[in-house]
Amino acid sequence: MEITDQCVVALTWTLKDTLGETLDVLDEPVEFLVGGQDLLARVEQALQGHTVGSRVQLHLEPEDAFGDYDEEKVFLEARSLFPPDLEEGMTIEGHALPQGTNPDAPRDMIYTVTELYPEHVVLDGNHPLAGIAIRLDIQVAGVREATEEEIGTGTCGTGFFRVQPQAPGNNLLH
Repeated sequence: MEITDQCVVALTWTLKDTLGETLDVLDEPVEFLVGGQDLLARVEQALQGHTVGSRVQLHLEPEDAFGDYDEEKVFLEARSLFPPDLEEGMTIEGHALPQGTNPDAPRDMIYTVTELYPEHVVLDGNHPLAGIAIRLDIQVAGVREATEEEIGTGTCGTGFFRVQPQAPGNNLLH
């Protein structure tokens, strides 16, 4: 079966930056919905027409991957607003930001705690790979028809590359 819109692909990959540093390796196949919200548009385009066993190599500039780094998505907040067990690397859904944080911080984003100081916390709403050109070496391990449920929701539930228009709906720190 060839890869088309509304099918599910099982992929493995190696993701590197342009200097050749490995950023991520997916050794075991993971399923993604093509034509939904699971993959970047350029990845979907490159996969079209391929079959099981195909290898696809891509170079993506930031605008085709996770966007340019935007300084306006970085916020310095008072440390006292956050729980004492907050750690660098944790993510916070925008709608769950504590009362008293900057009202200009969009509530439909996911923020990463990038720095902790005694009096302040740095929250970054950029994707961790924003501003980085990436190289993907993708192997197609499987292709199948998508279920009605997958098509209806626009996802297989995986979505490593999903660009979330809104943060998911709960108040958890991750």
